Amino acid sequence: MPELIELSTFNESHGTLTVFEKILPGDIKRAFYIYGVPAGAHRAKHGHKKTWNALIPVAGSCRVVVTTDDEEQTFYLNKPSQCLIIQPGGWHVIDEFSSDAILLVLSSEYYDQDDYVYPKP
Repeated sequence: MPELIELSTFNESHGTLTVFEKILPGDIKRAFYIYGVPAGAHRAKHGHKKTWNALIPVAGSCRVVVTTDDEEQTFYLNKPSQCLIIQPGGWHVIDEFSSDAILLVLSSEYYDQDDYVYPKP
């Protein structure tokens, strides 16, 4: 089941600090970011067998649609204090990227092609 959480954020006169800790099980083993996505394009269109992912919109915005065996949920990510957790089994597609979007993804596992699930449930 996907979960949208608000990260701990501290607003101070000299800037804002947002903290990501104790959210994914185990260690963060992989980090990457998506940007420069052309208008109308989409990313992902897959799920994972064992990987947990945390999606954080560092800049701009995007839409994430997560499908599980039970339901389909839509999330609009548009502030860097948001974090969408996608657990194993959550098939997802990411689209509606703003032109300035930068989406940071933190993963609980290293890249493993055998962990990917492509058919939508």
